[in-house]
Amino acid sequence: MNDRTCIVTRKQAEPDELIRFVVGPDSAVVPDLKRNLPGRGCWVSAERLHVDKAAAKNLFARAFKAQVNVPADLGDMVDTLLSRSALGMLGLARKAGAVVLGAAKVENAVREGLALLVLHATEASDDGVRKISQARRATVHLGGPAIPAYKLFPEAELSLALGGTNVIHAAVLAQDAGKAVEKRMVALDRYRGGSPDDLAMIADVADEDDAAEDIE
Repeated sequence: MNDRTCIVTRKQAEPDELIRFVVGPDSAVVPDLKRNLPGRGCWVSAERLHVDKAAAKNLFARAFKAQVNVPADLGDMVDTLLSRSALGMLGLARKAGAVVLGAAKVENAVREGLALLVLHATEASDDGVRKISQARRATVHLGGPAIPAYKLFPEAELSLALGGTNVIHAAVLAQDAGKAVEKRMVALDRYRGGSPDDLAMIADVADEDDAAEDIE
C-alpha cells in the first residue's frame, strides 16, 4: 500500500487531500492532522464520509494489520480538531490585521478585491448573506477574483475566535496570515462535504456570463 493511498477509496492523493492516522500506545486510532506523530500511519481521504466508512468497515485494522480500537466518535473528533485549527488561525489573522468584521466592511473588502474569503455565521440572515453574495458576483463580473464564502461556525465561536461580540460576517484579507486561514477553512469545508450554496453561486455567475455571450 502506497503511504499516501486512501484505505477507503484506494486512490493516491496529495497529503493535503488526506488525513493521516496512527495507532496510539493504547491501540486506539488517532488522527494526525499535522502528520508528525511517530509510528506507521495510514491515510484516509479528507472527507467525513470516508473517515466514517473506514471506521465502520474495520479498514483501520486491515491497514495496520493489527487489532486496533476505533473511537466511536472518530468522525466528530476529526471535525473538532479541524475546527480548532481553523478558528485558532483565524484569531492569529485577526491580530495580524488580516480580518475585517461587519457586513459593510466585508462588502467593501469584497468589492475592492481585497478579500480572500468570506465567513458567515450559521445564524446569518438571508438578507445579510445576499448583499455580500451580490458583491461577490459583481467582483467576478468586473474581472476580479472569485471569492468563496463559508458558513462553518456559529456566531459564538466566531466571536470568541475574533475577540468580538455578535460577529456575523467577516472577511479574511489576501495577506500571508489570510492564506494560512484559507488553507484550514478549505480543509474543514471539504471534510464537511463542501459548500453547496457557494458552488451554486459560482455556477450562476458562469451561466450569466454564458447568457451574456449568447446575446452578444
